[in-house]
Amino acid sequence: MDIEALPLNGLLKLTPRQFRDDRGVFWETWRDGMVYDDSGNSLKFIQENLSISKAGTLRGLHYQRDPHAQGKLVRAVSGRIVDVAVDVRASSPTRGEWYACELSNENGCQLWIPVGFAHGFLALTDHAVVEYRCTASYHPESEGSILWNDPDLDITWEPAGFVMPEGGAFLSEKDAIAPSLKAGGWPFK
Repeated sequence: MDIEALPLNGLLKLTPRQFRDDRGVFWETWRDGMVYDDSGNSLKFIQENLSISKAGTLRGLHYQRDPHAQGKLVRAVSGRIVDVAVDVRASSPTRGEWYACELSNENGCQLWIPVGFAHGFLALTDHAVVEYRCTASYHPESEGSILWNDPDLDITWEPAGFVMPEGGAFLSEKDAIAPSLKAGGWPFK
């Protein structure tokens, strides 16, 4: 596994070694001790989620506040997505900055999104199956969201060649009315 530190502190891109032959492909997606948290402990995942989306579906930007904050390891099991992480830690030197990368069943890449980031993704293909392992359980009272098209963040969601559906991204009601980062404030110190 190739583990690349990304420009935002703590954000990692994991690219597996792929073993291909006439039967198909094999790669390792996770092993205990592969990635460590800020305290030097191997990551422990408590909950695993799976979503299936049609092309043009945008989910996010989501986070959970302390003491139920979640780190997430995200991958596309099938199809392609643009995965986005936004640093929402008030004291971070990269606060308010975002990083986006394509995750697909072809490239096998995963994005490690530590506590202190908001997360979202845009499905680029129909039947985009996204799996994310979380370091804490879902806690509805701790959840928060940021408007996906917050003008202060100015996230580039659409990669070259992708055309958003007529009328815009498919959003949940919650995501459509989420506050901007400025209006909601910094959710992490």
